[in-house]
Amino acid sequence: MSTLFLSRKECKMYPEKGGIQNMSQINLGGSGLMVPTVALGAMRMGDKTDAQAQEVVETVLSKGVNFFDTADIYGNGQSTSKLAGALKAAGVQREDIILQSKGGILSDKGPVAEDGILGPRYEFSKEHLIASVDAELSRLKTDYLDVFLLHRPDVLMQPEEIAAAFDTLSAAGKVKHFGVSNMNPWQIELLQSVLDQKLVANQLQFGVMHTGMVDAGLHVNMADSRSVDHDGGILPYSQLKNMTIQAWSPFQYGMFEGHFIDNDKFPELNKKLQEIADKHHSTKNGIAVAFILTHPANMQVILGSMTPSRLTEMIDGRDVQLSHQEWYDIYFAAGNDLP
Repeated sequence: MSTLFLSRKECKMYPEKGGIQNMSQINLGGSGLMVPTVALGAMRMGDKTDAQAQEVVETVLSKGVNFFDTADIYGNGQSTSKLAGALKAAGVQREDIILQSKGGILSDKGPVAEDGILGPRYEFSKEHLIASVDAELSRLKTDYLDVFLLHRPDVLMQPEEIAAAFDTLSAAGKVKHFGVSNMNPWQIELLQSVLDQKLVANQLQFGVMHTGMVDAGLHVNMADSRSVDHDGGILPYSQLKNMTIQAWSPFQYGMFEGHFIDNDKFPELNKKLQEIADKHHSTKNGIAVAFILTHPANMQVILGSMTPSRLTEMIDGRDVQLSHQEWYDIYFAAGNDLP
């Protein structure tokens, strides 16, 4: 395989992390891998020009962000390829970055499964998971991923088959750490019962306008709709298991309905964010990130913006520590309440 980066044997990130270290970090799921509290998600990178992608990558690198999240389904592989090109153009060394990808989703447009049958479906067969990793390594032009996540739960999954895939990938040195995305505690427990590897991360939607994990905890023993736990107690579970929650689409309301920042639908929220931003010499984007990072679960925020100026504001939010009252004021301004 042609390589864009240093080989695994040359990598010095484990156990000491080299390179960029000028920002707050967390220990990813207790694995010993130190990662920044914010990361760049490459989902929207596939339709950017090479120059635009390079500018995005160089912007986050200049702010100390060296964690990059992608998936084989993003742009049917184009986002990953574009990310690889931008990293090469930026001149980074493999030892100085953390690469995470996800697999297991098949759409009706691709990627094509090993049986030649298009989706849509979720697919966690051993054959497909290994092929997914190999394809991502080829796109990234490297020989290992720091983290590989199961993208969305396949209800037909065979845990032992997933375990065999993970063992093969781990033994070959192709994946260092494993995790999941959009899974509840019982799904994780089922997997963990047969895995030799600890699942270190769970990527879940969370943000100012998507607080279901918090709502259920605040409304315990209440009869209102917010007391309904749609996630199986995933937030306290993750804290108990030392499993890092990676917050995806932190600026979305709904699933993919749009951003809440400077949105006329949310005047009270934007007013409150600006008020708190002024106090902290920050921005609304920064305060929205701080809202997530202030929670004691030690989450990591996945930023999907492809606008350098917005990314800069978002990343700067890592340095803001909100007070208890400020956190709750944002929660209330987003339309929530206390019982």
